[in-house]
Amino acid sequence: MYTFLLVGIGGFIDSILRYTLSGWIQNNFVNFPVGTLVVNVSSSFLLGLIMYLSEYQGFFGEETRIFLTIGLIGGYTTLSTFSYKSFRLLDDSKLTLMVINLMATVLFSMFAVYLRKIVALNFGTYMLRELDEKGISGYIIVNIHWRI
Repeated sequence: MYTFLLVGIGGFIDSILRYTLSGWIQNNFVNFPVGTLVVNVSSSFLLGLIMYLSEYQGFFGEETRIFLTIGLIGGYTTLSTFSYKSFRLLDDSKLTLMVINLMATVLFSMFAVYLRKIVALNFGTYMLRELDEKGISGYIIVNIHWRI
C-alpha cells in the first residue's frame, strides 16, 4: 500500500510539472511541439540518471527509486521508460531487439493514433445519425457537449 502511495504522489506532482513546463515552453512556438520534446528528452535523461545511479552506484534505495522513476518521471512521461529500455537493449548488445522495439513502438503508436481517429469519427457520425433519427438535433448535442 505504501508503494502505491509513493507512485501516486509522484505521479500527481510530475503530471502537474509536465503540464506547466510543456505549456510554458510551448507558448513561444506554434508549429513544432517543442514543449513535448523538452519534456520527453529531459525525462529520458532523468530516468537514465536515476536508474544508473540506483543500479550501478547503489545511490537510491528501492522505495526512493520507485518514487522517483515510476511516480515522478512516470507521471512526467512514459517516453523516458521507452528510451531507457531501448538504450539498455543497446547497452546489452541486443541491437536487433532495440531496433525492433524502436520501430514497433513508433509505428504501432502512430497506427494507434490513426485508429483512434477512425473510431472517434465513426462513433461521432453514428451517434449524430442515431440522434437525428430520434428527432434530436446534432446542434443541440454539440451545444450540450461544450457546456459540460
